[in-house]
Amino acid sequence: MRSVYVLFALALGAAPVTADDWGQWLGPKRDAVWNEKGLVTKFPKDGPTVVWRKPIAAGYAGPAVVGDKLYIMDREKAEADPKKPLPKGTLPGNERVLCMNVADGKTIWTHTYDCPYTNVSYPSGPRTTPVVDGDRLYTLGTMGDLLCLNAADGKPIWSKNFAKDYKAPVPAWGWSAHLLLDGDTLVALVGGDGQAVVAFDKKTGKEKWKALSTKEICYSPPIVTEAGGKRQLIVWLSEALYSLDLTTGAEYWKHKHPDAGEVARPAVSIITPKRAGDKLLVSSFYHGTLCLTLDKDKPAATVAWRSKSSYPKPIDGLNAVMTSLLVKDGHVYGVAGMGELICQKLDTGAVVRTGDEIFGDKAAFCGSVFWVDAGGVVYGLTDQGDLVILKLSPEKCDVLASAHVLEPTHAAKGRKAVWAHPAFADRRVYFKNDKEIVCVSLAVG
Repeated sequence: MRSVYVLFALALGAAPVTADDWGQWLGPKRDAVWNEKGLVTKFPKDGPTVVWRKPIAAGYAGPAVVGDKLYIMDREKAEADPKKPLPKGTLPGNERVLCMNVADGKTIWTHTYDCPYTNVSYPSGPRTTPVVDGDRLYTLGTMGDLLCLNAADGKPIWSKNFAKDYKAPVPAWGWSAHLLLDGDTLVALVGGDGQAVVAFDKKTGKEKWKALSTKEICYSPPIVTEAGGKRQLIVWLSEALYSLDLTTGAEYWKHKHPDAGEVARPAVSIITPKRAGDKLLVSSFYHGTLCLTLDKDKPAATVAWRSKSSYPKPIDGLNAVMTSLLVKDGHVYGVAGMGELICQKLDTGAVVRTGDEIFGDKAAFCGSVFWVDAGGVVYGLTDQGDLVILKLSPEKCDVLASAHVLEPTHAAKGRKAVWAHPAFADRRVYFKNDKEIVCVSLAVG
């Protein structure tokens, strides 16, 4: 399909418009950067063009978009069978993996499996974005079902269940850390003694190595970054941020976050570690931001700066919840725990400004914006279902455009919210709530 677009553009004598796939969490390079051109920077009077809307079941999982197909997970509730009583605290239901046509949203295939939820907080549905790798698709469900499916028809190739196969404890919010595919290796946060991180052969599901012990694996997706002459696997667990050898799982370095002096509070390691130049950052609701400087000569890191815990109001820095960190022109941008837009200097952590341009002056507890950096502007979906175009600078945040495109359906923290991350591909944005999935065009013309 993409080649047809290119040939058509060349036939008209125009420069071809490239289209990026969005085949995993946070995009092609797992960095929340959108490189496509020909995007609008303001909306028509009647709002952006809605290409299609389709019904979908509940869940927090965002879509992956590759070529002319979209892949996503959801969950259908089921009635309890009185003849087969379930353990206390268990909710019957099925998790589903869906493949949809990006042109019109029609379902191509569905893979469904029985998946009762037991002792999971926020039990609406799956949390993770599928990973697309050629003719294969990898998914991870709330109760630890790791699946490798045929991308063409959804038929299973191999599978694991972390609770059964590894006797791993179910995280409080279920398995939520998005899978990482690197070459022939699929990395997952599993949990348990000596197996917090497990690497699988992507073709067979055979275990390659396992590493680390932790109280909680938490929810932060791992990344791969190159520094000190080594490709490093960066993993953030409840106690510390780790760097591992991708081939063996051996530890290069670790830094505690929260540090030893922090008051005991729940571990909420959620956001994806952010690499920017020689800096590596993470941020959490209760424990603020940690910024490390990566050594240029060996796999090592030192603390550049650390902001202290600042809940309920940021005092000396950012305490992000689910909004990824963006770095532009030497500054770090994020949304803090009460919905504040924070800007800090990358090299020192000094707070440049705090603003309320996105959620207004009304506190938005756990307020989040699922955004991507497109160069001159930032595109995002707020947890209130507003599609926004922002221009960020240390002086201010200009809201260039805003349109309400999706109803918040999930009750959380005293308000309703949308907690499923979007996908940005083919100059479109794809996102869902607990009732529908929507495709909106952001293309010029």
